[in-house]
Formats: sequence, C-alpha cells, structure tokens
Amino acid sequence: MKRKPYPSDCSDAEWEFAAPYVTLMTEDAPQRNYELREIFNALRYLMRSGCTWRLLPHDFPPYYAVHSQLQRWLKAGVFETMIHDLRVFLRWADERKEHPTAAILDSRTLQSTPESGARAGYDGAKKRKGSKVHLAVDTLGHLLALYVTPANEQDRDQVKQLCAALQEATDESVELAFVDQGYTGERAAEAAAAHGIQLEVVKLPEAKRGFVLLPRRWVVERSFGWTGRFRRLARDYERLAETLKGLHYVAFAILFVKKLVELLN
Repeated sequence: MKRKPYPSDCSDAEWEFAAPYVTLMTEDAPQRNYELREIFNALRYLMRSGCTWRLLPHDFPPYYAVHSQLQRWLKAGVFETMIHDLRVFLRWADERKEHPTAAILDSRTLQSTPESGARAGYDGAKKRKGSKVHLAVDTLGHLLALYVTPANEQDRDQVKQLCAALQEATDESVELAFVDQGYTGERAAEAAAAHGIQLEVVKLPEAKRGFVLLPRRWVVERSFGWTGRFRRLARDYERLAETLKGLHYVAFAILFVKKLVELLN
C-alpha cells in the first residue's frame, strides 16, 4: 500500500534531477531493501520538520536505513556535487557566467544541544554557546563553500580555509569578497590575498537608526534566512561537525533543485 504524500516530498521533476546524484549503486542491487526515493523523501521530511531520527513516520523506511544512507551520501560528496551543478545552471538561467568573480563571506552561530555540547564554544558577541557556520556565497546567494567551527572561533581566522574552498569550487575565478567588520585586519587580508582574493569590508553607517540594508552583505543574510526553512538547522543537533556541515548542503540542494524546476516550468 502506497503511503500518503507529505508536503516535504520531492516532485517527479525534482527526483528526475536528483536521482543520478544520489544513486550510488544500481536500483536492482541485491543490497537494496528500500526504495531510494523514499529514503530521500524521509531525509527531506527530517530536514523540514526537525524531528529526531527515531521519530520519523513509520510509513518511511526505518530511521537507521535513512541515517546510514545519508552518511554514505555525505562521504561521497553527493550534495556538494549537486550544488555545484545547480549553481552553474541557475547562473546560466540568470544570464551570468558559469563561475562568479565576487563572493560574500559571513557566519552565524547555532545554539548547541546535549548532542553537540562537547564541541561547542561560547560566542561572546552573540552571548550564545554553540557552533559557528561560516558561509561563502556568490552575488546571487548560491552556496560556494561552508565550514563549521566552535562558536568561539573568530571569523577572520577562517578566511584562509573558506577562500581555498571557494576557489576550488569556482576554478579560481573569484577576485573579490565582501565581508563585515569581523574580517578586518592584515591577517585576514593576507590570507585572502594568498588565494587571489581581495577583501572589501562593508561597514555600517555611522549614524545608524534601526535596520539598515547593507550593500552586497544582504545577499548572504538572505542565504542564511533560506536555511531557516529547515527546522533541523534551527540549532546544532548533530554530534559531529561534519554532519552539521553536510545537512546544510542538503538544505541548499533541496532549495536549488526546486528553484531550477520552477524556472524550467
């Protein structure tokens, strides 16, 4: 008996795009006990609802099968590859070049939970204990690179690793990165310059009153806002930082596949 559809299920068009990426072995392989699309839909449900693994609805495959398949996908870099191709397609649709020449860097702090508390740090600026997600996006908000650290790590100390990752993702095309005042200092500028990137600090107006929309910087804030649609990413519920990083890639893949399908229709 076929289960009832959930709002988080992928459409036929979305699955048609995603299937070649998530199929690590043939559909008729003897090891396969559950339909791959159902496992993918279970992961989408988990991301959207924020439920724990053991609380996945029983009409999905067992939670341990979904969790095991997710770990295989993350180790294979499935969602990083999917996002790379999606970014290229979406940039072409927007009449942009295949790879960007500018990026925006920023971070946000996720509050820790008992699962993630062992690796958490205290962010004095946000007054929150947890993990910090460092993000690099292009000027359209498409994900280029992502990195997770304890929340006490300084943004400027992550420039080297972020720049290396985003240049790898874009074939060394990025020349300029817009950042906030957390990235000031010679060390951050030198780390970016080592990868051929110039940092441009976008500062707040001196006479600030209320909310101010900062040039360029608002793009990365919107990208963080997109992740707010996934309750699993509202806090750091993961024991491993690599899993938290991987689930962010899953979220962006879900968003961009839907966007691509809407453009094609």
